[in-house]
Amino acid sequence: MQTAEPQLTTVLRRSVEDIGALRIFDPEHPGRAVVAAGAPWFMALFGRDSLLTSWMLLPWDDSLALGTLQTLAGRQGRLTDPASEEEPGRILHEVRFGPAASLALGGRSAYYGTADATPLFVMVLGELRRWGRQNAAAGNLLPHADRALDWIEHHGDADGGGFIEYSRKTEQGLANQGWKDSPDGITFADGRTAQPPIALAEVQGYCYAAYRARAAFAREAGDEPRARHWDGKAAQLKRAFNQAFWLPAKGWFAAALDRDKRPVDALTSNIGHCLWTGIADAGKAATVADRLLSNDMFSGWGIRTLATSMSAYNPMSYHNGSVWPHDNALCVAGLMRYGLTGHAQRVAQAIFDAAAHFGYRLPELFCGFPREDYPVPIPYPTSCSPQAWAAAAPLQLLTTLLRITPQPSAGRIWCAPAMPGQYLPLRVTGLRLGQAHLTIDTRHDGWELTGLHGTGIELVREPRTYHSAAT
Repeated sequence: MQTAEPQLTTVLRRSVEDIGALRIFDPEHPGRAVVAAGAPWFMALFGRDSLLTSWMLLPWDDSLALGTLQTLAGRQGRLTDPASEEEPGRILHEVRFGPAASLALGGRSAYYGTADATPLFVMVLGELRRWGRQNAAAGNLLPHADRALDWIEHHGDADGGGFIEYSRKTEQGLANQGWKDSPDGITFADGRTAQPPIALAEVQGYCYAAYRARAAFAREAGDEPRARHWDGKAAQLKRAFNQAFWLPAKGWFAAALDRDKRPVDALTSNIGHCLWTGIADAGKAATVADRLLSNDMFSGWGIRTLATSMSAYNPMSYHNGSVWPHDNALCVAGLMRYGLTGHAQRVAQAIFDAAAHFGYRLPELFCGFPREDYPVPIPYPTSCSPQAWAAAAPLQLLTTLLRITPQPSAGRIWCAPAMPGQYLPLRVTGLRLGQAHLTIDTRHDGWELTGLHGTGIELVREPRTYHSAAT
């Protein structure tokens, strides 16, 4: 990559180096690379972390996505074991290889207590297919996606209420089983801790996107009845979610529903994930975006995990007021999905600026103190660095700002770069779509994408828009 802004070049180069350093290998498949969650605390394969990191890297490299999916598929839940929280079809939370195998939660080599890794598995498989480089391998993993979807419907939604919920099966497991998995990670606006079973807002979005991914697989295979089935499931979930989670008096989605189906009314960054997956109704997106960029939520260095106006807010907490780069990258992708370009650019620039103050290596998280009071972002004392999804976040931000969306099955790729002017001119190379190697040159007076010649793929010179209620 070449850009007029040398700091951005350095951040992206450091990101690639750190991802390389975090690669680990399954002893049973020594040629299969996966990515560890982070050093020094989490040098293991984590379902959620590794899947999201792989997602962010897919435009450049599909090997980690494929290796992660294959490794997780090989350890997909087969039986019901409360000690490890394993259930048929469930994707694990963490697995440790070699001498550290007994260190996983629950005392087994693998621990399954997570609500989000299973739908994320299907999402990442769909994204692997969408970039068109591993179609045969993706097809081989489809039975595992169907087992994951079966877990969503019969175990994830244990009470049949229509939403994935979690409640730990062992006292040694995680009390909270989303990405904000600290004991106080899910609280009401008044500071009360939500009680399980808990249905997280972002997990419903992941489930929605998983249904859409499975519908796309079916449609490409010419199985229109199955495609309509999964599209229908997605549309049904979207309607139910926007009815149950939306808080009209506040203008944001609840972070979760608690055991009594009460909305957990705290203002959190989770709502940005609802934009990323597309589960939010289009008419609500601008309001959500304004909440994310409000002074309560936006520190100037990034979007906080919890608003300053909430009782549990603490800028030095792990999940209640800190700033997580990967969380911000997903929020930026969501803002851009709904056409909120100015909001997306502002957050992306803040994260790039923060990276420069951490030696060009974004840490797992940093404190949520306001930029107007602190000229540099304040480190979180025990943050992992390097950390996988933090390292991948700048690459995800770059992809989002390029507004590049492929769909080889339709013979199209949408592109309309929206890079802030300070980074121009910009040349990005090494993007891979199918067998094609793409280059994007962006200048103040225009842009060009090259590398599609002979592929039969049409370039659509505008951002991909999402109009359907089920999209």
